[in-house]
Amino acid sequence: MMYSPCPLALAPSNPTIENDPMKRLPALFCLTSVLTLFAATPLHAGDWHAWRGPSGNAVADGPAPPTSFGPNKNVIWKADVPGRGHSSPIIVGNRVILTTADDRAQVQSVVAFDRATGKQLWKTDVNRGGFPSKIHKKNTHASPTPASDGKRVFAVFNNHDSVQLTALSLDGEQLWQVKAGAYRPSKYQFGYAPSPLLHDGKIIVAAETENDSYLAAFDANSGKRVWLSPRPKSVSYSSPIVAKVAGREQLLITGLGQLAAYDPANGKPLWSVNAIAPATCGTVVWDGDVVFGSGGYPTKETVAVKADGSGKVVWRNSEKCYEQSMLAHKGYLYAFDDRGIARCWRVSDGEEMWSERLRGPVSASFTLAGGHLYTANERGTFYVIKADPEEFDLVEEIEMGDESFASPVIVDGQIFLRVADGRGPGRKETLYCIGTK
Repeated sequence: MMYSPCPLALAPSNPTIENDPMKRLPALFCLTSVLTLFAATPLHAGDWHAWRGPSGNAVADGPAPPTSFGPNKNVIWKADVPGRGHSSPIIVGNRVILTTADDRAQVQSVVAFDRATGKQLWKTDVNRGGFPSKIHKKNTHASPTPASDGKRVFAVFNNHDSVQLTALSLDGEQLWQVKAGAYRPSKYQFGYAPSPLLHDGKIIVAAETENDSYLAAFDANSGKRVWLSPRPKSVSYSSPIVAKVAGREQLLITGLGQLAAYDPANGKPLWSVNAIAPATCGTVVWDGDVVFGSGGYPTKETVAVKADGSGKVVWRNSEKCYEQSMLAHKGYLYAFDDRGIARCWRVSDGEEMWSERLRGPVSASFTLAGGHLYTANERGTFYVIKADPEEFDLVEEIEMGDESFASPVIVDGQIFLRVADGRGPGRKETLYCIGTK
């Protein structure tokens, strides 16, 4: 079981974390060089400001990106990424931002690159020390994807037996930092994974273990907690998402043996359906008033549920996307499961339109742009698949590196990819900007 979202000195650690009296347990799963030339700006229409993009469904608008590319083909720029992480990049105006971690020095950081050139603009170290003693070999200490409101960047990290939430300016200045809550798993020491969610001036954080399990929302200006909603005490890794379904905004999440909805304004439960599995990693997707979840461990299931609170299960099957999120679009549900099997189901009744075995294992999720699905397996092989429910059409299969866990991000016809080459001490991460020059 495992998890799928700075001139001159180290930013001071948060005293509330450093002095946390709780006895440290092994945790489960996932200096500032300010060279920035630009002031903070509101979100642009083309920004990809958080995990799953501006609409929360991983669908990119705008010009179609290239369907053919490679390490030396249709590369606008590439940049070295310090450290190690699995977070996907976000795009905010002229910046490409991601999180990373130096495992040896136990430092967790947020890094920004110039979108036009790939030049590193700044790197802010937001935590030193307190790394969990164990995580899953596939996970990292910087797996959650950050989020931005166009003025600030919000990042979560697991350290000091807690979830740490940090706000930075777009110039990399640390604005505030709070302990979002405890994170003290004991049985499954695999690390942390859920990405933060921005909604209506609040940052919503999920943390689910057998000791402490909750959803919590924090004011984006101050970091003050706005609400806290308990979750069943068990282990899961899914990121929450807000969708307007069945006539209202609903905060949706899978895991802990249920697909559940909450009021994002106050965290109060709206409804839940017993389904899926105790542990899931993917984010809920939706089409019309039907929401979809998949997982997990120890059982596997994909389920479609009416989001009106009726508890009606529209359909279910015994397939699973554990680490990946699915993608719903125009009446069809697309998936690329752990084993590397691409699938398409009809939303209305779950009828399988096609399935095709490619190559796994898979952790990244689909992104849709220009009528094509983009994703990768863990071995650094990228796939471009036509989003056609009538037949499976593999457009391109591309080797980009030795490893890829982050999901592709596509903005204004450009693809941003985080990949790695090499193993052990020689491992190196690269951020690519792919497009037509």
